[in-house]
Amino acid sequence: MTDLLKSPAIKTTRHLSRRQLLQFGLVGAGVAGGAIAWQHFHRQPKVAARIPPMPADAVTVNNINPMQIVRDFDYGTVTRENGRTVREFRMEANTSILQLNSAVSFNTWNVNNRVPGPTLRATEGDRIRVIFSNKAGHSHSLHFHGVHPTEMDGIKPVRNGAAFIYEFDAYPYGVHLYHCHVAPVTRHIGKGLYGMFIIDPPNPRPPADEIILIMGGYDLNDDQKNELYAFNGIPNYYMENPITIYQNQLIRLYVLNMIEYQAAVTFHLHANFFDVYRTGMTLTPSEKTDVITMGVAERHILEFTYGYKGKYMFHPHQDAIAEAGCMGLFEIIA
Repeated sequence: MTDLLKSPAIKTTRHLSRRQLLQFGLVGAGVAGGAIAWQHFHRQPKVAARIPPMPADAVTVNNINPMQIVRDFDYGTVTRENGRTVREFRMEANTSILQLNSAVSFNTWNVNNRVPGPTLRATEGDRIRVIFSNKAGHSHSLHFHGVHPTEMDGIKPVRNGAAFIYEFDAYPYGVHLYHCHVAPVTRHIGKGLYGMFIIDPPNPRPPADEIILIMGGYDLNDDQKNELYAFNGIPNYYMENPITIYQNQLIRLYVLNMIEYQAAVTFHLHANFFDVYRTGMTLTPSEKTDVITMGVAERHILEFTYGYKGKYMFHPHQDAIAEAGCMGLFEIIA
């Protein structure tokens, strides 16, 4: 057993021995008027959110379905230990080919054979246990943003064929992320080893249709410049397959910028404004806008409703990035 650092927010954390890892099998292996629309824009739902079903014809690319990713939250396997909630997640580093469009394929390093990796979700105070196995052919790790002991910081490489268990308390609430932290970190992230990690506040936010959009870039020729960009892994996917949302429904958008080789990008919503909850670490919006600037690894909660039906674009306001794949549509239905 290894004694770990302690903080007011963190109780005890334990390292698992080789024998314990073996037990897991992981070692070695018609529209309303303007005034009405404005009222709809500010309306808070009083009942559970309406969430459209996933279209039956949603396109899957190399076993990745961005239409599923957009509302896919992984709450882990939940147990109770010593009177508290434990959420266990199994995550595996892989190497696999991703078809970005009809002409371009890309060799990704990823988590659970998808880019981005699964969106992990917990409530502040839960115990998080991530069983990480590396089968990607290179050394990798998982570094979680948030508060945790140094032994759980994910800067130590996990060699190919080995495993490690990250265990810590979910703290503080907000929108966080995880990514590989093996050097060169930019390359490992750019190859696809990243994902979102949401910690909900102890008292839940109001009901909403919750949507995930993670921006990523692809350096296709190793020149440290991106040639293609995407929301949730596949360039232009949501232009060809719009995300359906209901008219007047509160939308809670979790947006994360993981585009490497760009100092910052913006996110813009057409024909609307959104409330900004910076880093998701507040229950009170800091501003209302229709464009927000985000550095690499920056993330926020954006809340909005649409009072009019139709299709509306979302994209970075840098046209070169948007036109190279980082563009999509919301389709508003009654």
